[in-house]
Amino acid sequence: MKADEKTFLDTLWRYYDTSARLLPWRTPEADGRLDPYKILVSEIMLQQTQVERVIPKYLAFLHRFPTIDALQSSELSDVIALWSGLGYNRRAKYLHDISKKLRSHKQPWTVQGLTALKGIGQNTAAAICVYSYNQPHVFIETNIRTIYLHHFFLGKKGVSDAQIIELVERTLDRVHPREFYWALMDYGTHLKKQGIRNNNHSQHYKKQLRFEGSKRQVRGMVMRLLAEHGSLSPEKIQREINDSRLGQVLADLEREEMIASTNNSIHIA
Repeated sequence: MKADEKTFLDTLWRYYDTSARLLPWRTPEADGRLDPYKILVSEIMLQQTQVERVIPKYLAFLHRFPTIDALQSSELSDVIALWSGLGYNRRAKYLHDISKKLRSHKQPWTVQGLTALKGIGQNTAAAICVYSYNQPHVFIETNIRTIYLHHFFLGKKGVSDAQIIELVERTLDRVHPREFYWALMDYGTHLKKQGIRNNNHSQHYKKQLRFEGSKRQVRGMVMRLLAEHGSLSPEKIQREINDSRLGQVLADLEREEMIASTNNSIHIA
């Protein structure tokens, strides 16, 4: 192992040993295992959403849907209603659909099997398997980019994920991969709080579009209305949401099977 890699690992584990976060999805079951269903819920919720916002929603979600069977048998409208406030409501639909499709998947779940499900990409699938089963898969996300850019590519721009993944593979603790990634998540969050925000140095960086005034905000307003009222006529929705893009938003949501219309009444699909 190179000297800079050893220095990095010493720094990483030193921080984790003194500052590891106590997060609800890291809490083991009575037998010491982590529940893959709970990991699945947390990983879908954490996509593009900060930990602080996820924690109360995660706890409420598991109180309402404590098992994958409970989620499978629920109505999408109930899932959407509980998801409200997290944003990106299509993730709630993905999770609801995923729970049904996982009926035919035997444990342990595999990266290949999970990536075949809509809403789960390679990195999310690998993370689920790492945290659920302590398997040594390699994946990358924003905290990981922040850390490796800071320690190995300081001042460089246009760094590719392939370059970072090569370093993750070399430094990955293959005996304790779960804790290794927990350490990365915690250390990456710490760096960001220290003002280190270098993901724009990544070749794959995309600036997140502003939420206020966006179509995504209109989509969220539609889903909240329908979750609250059950079903509404297009005219009623138009009165509540006076936005010229509403027609396109409704068409997009129906095409994505987030909503459906019956007899001039729109409801969550």
